[in-house]
Amino acid sequence: MINKRKDILNVAAYARVSTDKDDQANSLESQKSYFAGYIKNHPGWRLKEIYYDEGISGTQTRKRAGFNRMVNDALNGEIDLIITKEVSRFARNTVDTLSYTRKLKAAGVGVIFTIDNINTNDCDGELRLTIMASIAQEESRKTSERVKWGQRRRMEQGVVFGRDLLGYTVKNGKLEVNEDEAPIVREIFNKFTNEGKGTHVIARELAAEGLRPKRVREWSNTVILRALRNEKYVGDLCQKKTFTPDYLTHAKKYNRGEEEMVYIRDHHEPIIDRELWDRTQEELRSRAPSDEQKFKHSNRYWCSGRLFCAECGNRYVGKIRKYRSGEFSHKEWCCFAAVAHGTRKVNSSGEITGCDNKGINEKAILYCMSYCINLIQQNNHKIKDEVLDEIRKVKTEAAVKSDTPRIQSRIDAIEEKKRKAVDAMLGGIISEAEYKEQKEWYDSELADLKQQLADSESSDEENIDWVCSMQKYADALDEIMKYGLDDERIYREVLDHMDIHRDKVIDVWLRNIPFGIRLRIKTSGRMDSYRTEILSTEFISK
Repeated sequence: MINKRKDILNVAAYARVSTDKDDQANSLESQKSYFAGYIKNHPGWRLKEIYYDEGISGTQTRKRAGFNRMVNDALNGEIDLIITKEVSRFARNTVDTLSYTRKLKAAGVGVIFTIDNINTNDCDGELRLTIMASIAQEESRKTSERVKWGQRRRMEQGVVFGRDLLGYTVKNGKLEVNEDEAPIVREIFNKFTNEGKGTHVIARELAAEGLRPKRVREWSNTVILRALRNEKYVGDLCQKKTFTPDYLTHAKKYNRGEEEMVYIRDHHEPIIDRELWDRTQEELRSRAPSDEQKFKHSNRYWCSGRLFCAECGNRYVGKIRKYRSGEFSHKEWCCFAAVAHGTRKVNSSGEITGCDNKGINEKAILYCMSYCINLIQQNNHKIKDEVLDEIRKVKTEAAVKSDTPRIQSRIDAIEEKKRKAVDAMLGGIISEAEYKEQKEWYDSELADLKQQLADSESSDEENIDWVCSMQKYADALDEIMKYGLDDERIYREVLDHMDIHRDKVIDVWLRNIPFGIRLRIKTSGRMDSYRTEILSTEFISK
C-alpha cells in the first residue's frame, strides 16, 4: 500500500499525447485538468506538479523530457506518489515500464494507473502491470504495422514522402520543379559527366559562384555525389531507401535489401534527360574505388561507423589533433554535426545545425572496450546464468499459460456434439429445423474457438522464438568470453556500436547481447600520460 509515514503525500501526475495535432493538444489539456481534480479529491494528497510530454512517442523514454524530469525528481525524494491514466500513457515498451516502476518502487515511490486500476504498491501490482504493459506494447506494434502498410500503399500510388530537395519542392505529396534551383542541378551533372570534373572541384566551384546548397550549410563532395545518384532528377521516384526495423526505437537504417523498395519510372517532370543520367551513372561506376580499395579504407579504423552521438544521432568521425607547433597530439573522435557546422544553432526557419557534444580521445574508447570485455569475462557465469534463468522462466510460463490444448479439446468436444446431432436427426429424435438451429450454434462456436486457437498457437510460436533468441544471447556471451586479448581486432569483432553522451557518458553495445553497458568516465593527462578512469557502471536494456 501507499507509504503512510507522511501525513501529506507529494503527488505528481504524468500525461502524454503521441502527436502534436490540435485535437491531441486538447487531449493533453483534458488530461491535465483530470489529474488536478483527481488529486484534489484525495485527502492527504498534495499536487506537486503535472509532468507531460507532447508530440512524443511512448515506445521509448529517451526523448521524453517531462517523463525523465519526473523520474529524477522522484528519485531525489521530491515525489511520494505518481498517477497516470493508463499504462500506454506511461510507456508502450514493456521493458521500460517494468524497469522504471521497479526503480521508483525501490525508492519508495508508487505508481497508480487510474483507468487500468493498477497500483504498483499492491502485492499483485507488478503481475497486472506486466500484462497491461505487454498489451500496450503489442498495440503499438500493430499500429506501427498499420501505418507502414498504409504508407507503402500510398507510395505505390505515387505519393511522395519526404522533404524539399535541390531543384524540387514537395507539395501535397507531389514533386514540382523549382525553376530557380533546377539550373544548379543541370550544372552539377554537366560539370561531372561532360567536363570530367571531380566532386571536390565541383563543390569548390559552386561555392565560388556564390550558389547555396539546400538543407546543408555548405557544398561538399558528399552533397555532389548524392545529387548525381538521385534518381528524382531523371523523373523517377524510389522510396523506402530507409526503413525502421524496430518500432520501439524508431531508429532508421539504410535499406540494404531488408525490405522491397518502391520504384516508379517517369513519375514526375525531370530536370535532366535520361541519356545524360545513364552516362552519369556509368561515369560514377568507372570512377568508383575497387573492392580492394574499399576494404582497405573500411578497415583502417576498428570503430569507424560504430560511434554515434547520443545528442543528435550523427556519426562520430576521426580527427588528428596537433599542437600549434605541428607536433602530433592524439586521435580524437568528434560528432560530424559539430565538425561540419560548429555548435548547435537554430535558424529562422527552425532548422537545427551543429551539435554541442564534445569529442573523445581514442584512448578512452579503447579503454572502455577493454573494460567492458573484462567485465563480462569476470562475471561470465553470473550473467549467463541470468540469461538461462530467463529462458527457463519463459519456457515454464509458456507451458502453464498456453491455452492451445484447452481450446483444441473444446473444439473436439463440439465436433463430437455435431456428429451426435446428425445421428439424432437421422434417428428421428430431433426435427430437421431443430438440427439446423443447433448446427448454426455449433458452427458459430467453432468459428470463435478456431480463431482463439490460431491466436494461441501464434502466441506459442512467439514464446518459442523468444526462447531461441535468448539462447542466441547465451551463445554470444560464450563467444565473447573466449577472447583473451585486448586488441583492436577483437574489438572490431564484438562491438556493435557506442552512443556518446554529454558529460563523458558512453553506452557500449556488444553484438547479439540483449543489454548495453553504460559507463561514466573521467579522463586526464596528455599524450603518453593520458589516463581514463571508470567512475560508474550500469547495465541498460535495449
